[in-house]
Amino acid sequence: MNKVTYFHPLLRVVHWAMALMIMAMLFIGVGMVSTVSGLHAFLYSLHKPLGVAILLLVILRVYLRLRYKTPSLPAHLPAFQMVAAHLSHWLLYLLMAAQPLVGWAMLSAAGYPVTLGAGITLPALVAKNIELYALLRPLHTGLALLLFVTVILHLTAALFHALLLRDGVFSSMTGYKGRG
Repeated sequence: MNKVTYFHPLLRVVHWAMALMIMAMLFIGVGMVSTVSGLHAFLYSLHKPLGVAILLLVILRVYLRLRYKTPSLPAHLPAFQMVAAHLSHWLLYLLMAAQPLVGWAMLSAAGYPVTLGAGITLPALVAKNIELYALLRPLHTGLALLLFVTVILHLTAALFHALLLRDGVFSSMTGYKGRG
């Protein structure tokens, strides 16, 4: 049985593309809710297609994650850290899928179409329902905050492995062995 040292190149590309997109999306979201200037409309026009792209990429990412073998965590890690690592990864996948779906449903409930440009409009996920919108709006914000915190914890753990432990966990996603 061959031991896998690095994530499959497709998984690495999707991971880093999604990392950039999610960070951009979080900042775009903050910008959208904190401005009423003309910038709001521009940010909003970026927010919807970027959310749909993230949703499509998370579906691809889960498929790739199930399709290809992934590196094992180092045996020296305590059991609670291994469990936390696995749970946090699946929480990230869940949040990366739930956030755009809740946003899409929220807009649908408000009666707003999800337009992606070039004449592409997605079908409504739910019927117009202002009470449902009133529930989904704070849920979308709460999920964004939870996603932000989870991403920060993920980044902290990645840097811990890269800079302090130097145990190959970080390099398994970068594909770069570097100096040990």
